[in-house]
Amino acid sequence: MSVFTFGETMVALRGSGPLKLGGTMAVSVAGAESNVAIGLARLGHPVHWAGSVGADEAGELVLRTLRAEGVDVSGAARAGDAPTGLILFEPRLPEVTRVHYYRAGSAGSLVSADDVDRAFGAAFGADPGTAFDAAGEPPRVLHLTGITPALSPAARAAAERALELACEHSVLVSLDVNYRSRLWSTQQASAVLRSWAPRADVLIASDDELPLCLPDGSPDDTALLARALLDAGAGEVVVKLGAAGATAYTSGGKRHCPARPVRSVDPVGAGDAFVAGYLSALLDGADTASRLHRAVTTGAFAVATPGDWEGAPTRAELGLLAADSGTVVR
Repeated sequence: MSVFTFGETMVALRGSGPLKLGGTMAVSVAGAESNVAIGLARLGHPVHWAGSVGADEAGELVLRTLRAEGVDVSGAARAGDAPTGLILFEPRLPEVTRVHYYRAGSAGSLVSADDVDRAFGAAFGADPGTAFDAAGEPPRVLHLTGITPALSPAARAAAERALELACEHSVLVSLDVNYRSRLWSTQQASAVLRSWAPRADVLIASDDELPLCLPDGSPDDTALLARALLDAGAGEVVVKLGAAGATAYTSGGKRHCPARPVRSVDPVGAGDAFVAGYLSALLDGADTASRLHRAVTTGAFAVATPGDWEGAPTRAELGLLAADSGTVVR
């Protein structure tokens, strides 16, 4: 198993216009970590997603969708009476979509440290309640985001446990800051991320999220922030810059890659697709420049397609975007 990730996955309803006017909705699933898991699976990597879903039909949809995409969900938990969370997407303008969450008390917020132990065991042959045993193989990568610890104290403890297990067993840690102001304040986020960031082998963030990972009073300059994070212990810092592409900072210096030009249809999920592309190239042993190139390519596929994960490319599709112009190869 190459990658282990866990977090909240919800049922997603996408409307065709203002919610108050009714109409039809497309039904799917959405969640940052599961989006990354699907992106990696489509690129040919073994990946295991764990989380907690309700013992309801919505939970069945989540698990069925992930299994259909080639993601191992054998360690997922069922949360008794707690429902699977719900997210509604409401298009209001060509470039504006409102998002409504119904996740308070959801199964995803109830994931626990014990669930993480059991999920590691289910995925890697360990006895229940332990990380690995002699017969088990640890994952190569643990992927975390800043969304799961914001859901509840229990979810935060679960994420801390996963990070602890990864560090104990020399598993590479990928952390996407993914700050959500509707879930927690900058002060609450910083209290967690400042302790996590130095333990991340790959820290991924947008330029405005970097300060959350450092003490107050840190410089505003992106390069200086990245350097401070490297000095604090992060293995590499990858900064997502949207239409301007992405820049990676490592001990060897700085590398930038411009974005792939495509017609933007739906930006939701682009960051997760970027992460999947970057981790995929890392697992393939590619250098920093190649990692960035694949990441901006997978991100472009997501931007050009409606949905959280539906546009994620397979490995065979990576070449569909012409290397220089970004036009579609026919």
